[in-house]
Amino acid sequence: MNKKYIFPALLIGLALPLLMQLTPLEILKLKTFDAFVKEQDPTGNFVILDITEADIEKEGGWPLPRRRLAEIQVDLLNAGSYSQAWALTFPQPDRLGGDEAFAEALSYGPSVLAMFESDTGNYPPTVGTVILGEDTGGGYEARGVVENIDILKENASQGVASAPTDVDGLVRQYPLLLRTETGFAPSLPIEIIKKVSGADTYIINMSDGEIRVPSLPPISVDSAHRKWISYVNTPVITLDDLSGAKDKITIIGTSGGGIMPQVPTSKGLMYPHYLQAAVAESILIEDSPRIPEWHLGAELAIFVLLALMSWFLTQKLSMSVGLIYFGISASSVAAFGYYTIQDGLLLDVTWSLISQFIIGSTSYYLKYREEYILRQQIKKQFEHYLDKRQVAILQKSPEKLKLGGERRYITVLFTDVRGFTSMSESMSAEDVTYIMNRALTAQVEAVKKYGGMVDKFIGDALMAVFSAPLDLENHESKAIECAIQMQKNMEDLNIELEEEGLPPVAIGIGINSGEAIVGNMGSDTRFDYTCIGSPVNEAARLESSCKEVGVDLIIGRTTALKSDYTLRELDPIKVKGVERPLVIYTLLDN
Repeated sequence: MNKKYIFPALLIGLALPLLMQLTPLEILKLKTFDAFVKEQDPTGNFVILDITEADIEKEGGWPLPRRRLAEIQVDLLNAGSYSQAWALTFPQPDRLGGDEAFAEALSYGPSVLAMFESDTGNYPPTVGTVILGEDTGGGYEARGVVENIDILKENASQGVASAPTDVDGLVRQYPLLLRTETGFAPSLPIEIIKKVSGADTYIINMSDGEIRVPSLPPISVDSAHRKWISYVNTPVITLDDLSGAKDKITIIGTSGGGIMPQVPTSKGLMYPHYLQAAVAESILIEDSPRIPEWHLGAELAIFVLLALMSWFLTQKLSMSVGLIYFGISASSVAAFGYYTIQDGLLLDVTWSLISQFIIGSTSYYLKYREEYILRQQIKKQFEHYLDKRQVAILQKSPEKLKLGGERRYITVLFTDVRGFTSMSESMSAEDVTYIMNRALTAQVEAVKKYGGMVDKFIGDALMAVFSAPLDLENHESKAIECAIQMQKNMEDLNIELEEEGLPPVAIGIGINSGEAIVGNMGSDTRFDYTCIGSPVNEAARLESSCKEVGVDLIIGRTTALKSDYTLRELDPIKVKGVERPLVIYTLLDN
């Protein structure tokens, strides 16, 4: 894939789970909330009356007679309880005939009985509601419910004790109002609060995501009318001591005998009456957590911002600086997510942080893969023409070889084999190739020895550059030393060739210094590091003039004046492409 398409593809690929709210991502989000939602203090308005296993044994078993429940109801009222909410359902008459007594006790104060969902039950009774704004539908759709017998529901109100689970099977959010075919039905916790307040109507503000009970502050809910549950340690009392019920709303249930199945929550298994108490507490906790309706837009904005920063900055920054950036940005975003959660706004930044890591890692991988390929190109191009140490320096600093050029003062050396044409005509191709390879190898060794770079081979000719791509001190003298070494190497080679019955090789050398354009000439994928400019052309012309002048080495004026050598000045020569005659030099013994 073309590099320019990688970031958009990554962005879209990582955004899709967020946009589609896929189950694994949703679970991750919920687990994050579980970890960071702060513990809340009880409001002080509720107590739980837990009928324990020991109580059931003392009373002679379950179910407790309705007359005994009536006594408990009256005892709670006498203890000063404001209201009693039974997290129990009584769908069948009492076989001992205690329904009238229980109904009468329920009528003494604000009382609420639970209804439980059942596919075989009736639709829950609707209550008076006022809807502000356009009803866009949605909400938790109530199934059928099991109601209490008529005599009991005539003396107490009813609320649905429904506990739908999230995608991971845990209860975290609780519907306060349930949608039915004919309207809305209340949940048990909100019906408790409405009953105590003396209100007879619920107000649903569709545009603001709020439910109001007259005389109470608005309750923030989501589009499904769900409230995020704050699991607090509501005080618990027992039948042996009801004094804790004074000035409290009492929520009654049983934890004994496996009678009521426990509900799986983010805080572990919980008995239904404990859950109903937690929801009721959450309604009255003003900063109780909530997932705002605009959460997805905010999470997407954070995701896109981090993705853009991660991609573009990692393209520009080194690994060490990039790691510092990642640490700062990730810490900042994580802190932002943590404090919003602590303030009750459940915004998830987990996926944004994970995506930042993925995008940043991908960016760095591509960046260093590109640099690796470049280093391999450098090695491939220069390992035969530069000293290994110079190649290593270039690999560590590939920016020296990026596409483009720079003006640089350099020294250029050209060589050419004398009599190559006649040699190639009189000898076999194999012998010609053998001799030329050995001759060029001898010249390359000299170039490497004195810090030069073999730029290219042009048939039987060689071009070498000194002080490019790496700086080389006193490169004018280094080039002359290289030429002297070349001549010595050729002398040694000719001795070997003579022993093998092959003709000797003679070379001409031209050296010139000046400002040239050096750099990679080519494309991003295929380049050639070379030099262009008048110093290069003049060095080539000087070499071609060696035979005419009658020397093996011609040195340009600039090179001669800046070198450490004492040289012999020759008569100026006129070369092709240069208007003025060139002042030239050679070695004293040449």
